[in-house]
Amino acid sequence: MAHRSSNIIILTCLIVLATSAAQKNVKRKPAPPARVAESDPDTDITSSCPEDGYYADAEQCDKYYECKAGQIKEKLCPDGMVFNDYNPDDEKCDLPFNINCTNRPKLQTPIPSLHCPRQNGYFAHEEPHECGIFYYCVDGKFNMITCPADLVYNDKTGICTWADEAKKKGCGTKDIFDFDCPAVNETFGLTHPRYADPEDCQFFYVCINGNTPRRSGCKLGQAFDDVSKKCEWARKVPECKDWYNGRLTDAELEALENPPVAKPKPSGAPSRRKPQRPKSKQVEEEVEK
Repeated sequence: MAHRSSNIIILTCLIVLATSAAQKNVKRKPAPPARVAESDPDTDITSSCPEDGYYADAEQCDKYYECKAGQIKEKLCPDGMVFNDYNPDDEKCDLPFNINCTNRPKLQTPIPSLHCPRQNGYFAHEEPHECGIFYYCVDGKFNMITCPADLVYNDKTGICTWADEAKKKGCGTKDIFDFDCPAVNETFGLTHPRYADPEDCQFFYVCINGNTPRRSGCKLGQAFDDVSKKCEWARKVPECKDWYNGRLTDAELEALENPPVAKPKPSGAPSRRKPQRPKSKQVEEEVEK
C-alpha cells in the first residue's frame, strides 16, 4: 500500500514538470502596440504653435497669433483692418475688401468716430441717396472722397463702379441717370446699342445688353453723332455744331481738330548717339594679329 502511494506521488510530480516545460516552449502572441492619437491639423492655435510665424484665428478675422520659440502671443489688427493670412512669415493687416473672412466672420468691437464706423477703412456716406460720396478713415480721422460723375461707391469693393455693379439701394441706374434704354429687337439690334444724351452733345449712353444704361463721353471738341453712332468733331454734327460756343473759340476748336504734326527727321541728320571712343594703336595691332 505504501509502495503504491509512492508511485502515485512520483507520477503526479512528473506530470507537473512536463506541463511546466510545455508552457515554457509555447510562443505567446505579442500584445498589440499602444494606439497613438493622430495629430489634428485643425487644433486650436492657442494651444500649440506649429512653427514660428503668424497665424489667423479660426473665428475672428482681425485676430491673429505670433508664434516665436514655442511661445504664443495673441494680437489684434487696428480697428477696421483684418489679418492677411496668405503667408505665415508676414505680419500684415489688410483692408477687408482684399481678404475673404467668410469662415471667420467675427470682429473686434468697433471704435466709431465722425463718418468712420471703424477707425480705419473706406465707408459709404451715411445718407443712402448720397451715391458717389464716401470716406477714407485713418486712425479715426476721415477724408471725404467723391466718385467721378455717374459712378457709385461700391461698399463691397471699396471703389467707385457703375450703379448696376454697386447695387446700392437708392442708387440704381434709374436714380443716377434720367434716361431709359429704348426697347430693341434682339434679333436685329446691337448687343450694346448707343444713344445720344438728350441733354449734352458731348455724352452718350451705352445700353448694356440693351437695357442697362451707362453714360460715356467724347473728348473735348467732339460730339456724339446719333446717326453714325460714334464721336465726331462737333462742327460736323448738325444738331451740335454750336455746342461749344462760349466755351471754346473757333481757333481753339481748329487747333483741337488739326493738332500739329511732328516733322519727320531729315535722313542726313547727324546721329545724337554718343560716338564710340577710338581704339588705341596697340589694340588695333592685336586685332590684326
